[in-house]
Amino acid sequence: MIKVIVGYELKEGADIQPTLLKLRSYALTFPGFISAEHIRSVKSPSIVALLYNWEKLADWGEAWESSKISRQIMKEAEEFLASEPRITAYTMMPTSAWTHSSM
Repeated sequence: MIKVIVGYELKEGADIQPTLLKLRSYALTFPGFISAEHIRSVKSPSIVALLYNWEKLADWGEAWESSKISRQIMKEAEEFLASEPRITAYTMMPTSAWTHSSM
């Protein structure tokens, strides 16, 4: 599984929630989509993110991110954004071998 975080810096007073809901609704229809959630920074409410979970990187990058509908919705979102979205993909790290050491 991979996790993709798409961070947005919003213009003052911008309401991007309908756009994020649209992104998530369409992503639901793509192969490999697992889940998504929206979060907002506690310290800076103008910073929001959409956290995606996908089965594999190709499901995200080759299918969803490069899709016509994804690009169209992101084009619509530009009016709300103070800067370009920041996109970061992560893979899961196994933790079974991690040990706790006392100091």
